[in-house]
Amino acid sequence: MQSDNRILDDMAKVATGALGSLTGLKQEIEGKVQQHLERLLGRMNLVSREEFDTMKAVAQEARAEQIKLARRLAALEAKLAEDAEPAARPAHEMPDKPNL
Repeated sequence: MQSDNRILDDMAKVATGALGSLTGLKQEIEGKVQQHLERLLGRMNLVSREEFDTMKAVAQEARAEQIKLARRLAALEAKLAEDAEPAARPAHEMPDKPNL
């Protein structure tokens, strides 16, 4: 009966050792994959999240300024067009056209 227990004990030790080896192998593979991905991403010349967020904020500010300037330009163009309407001027205020 003790021989049966000894065989089961040996099998349990082998299984425990195999499980430990597999755990170590898993960690080693994960480390290698992580190193490979880091090298690959490093070669891709990607930006960090901080740099991306900074440039996004700069772009948003530039876009807001562009919208503001576009509205100002439209208002100035409308005023210029309003001031330059010849039908709104009396005939005596119209400049004489030179005869060519």
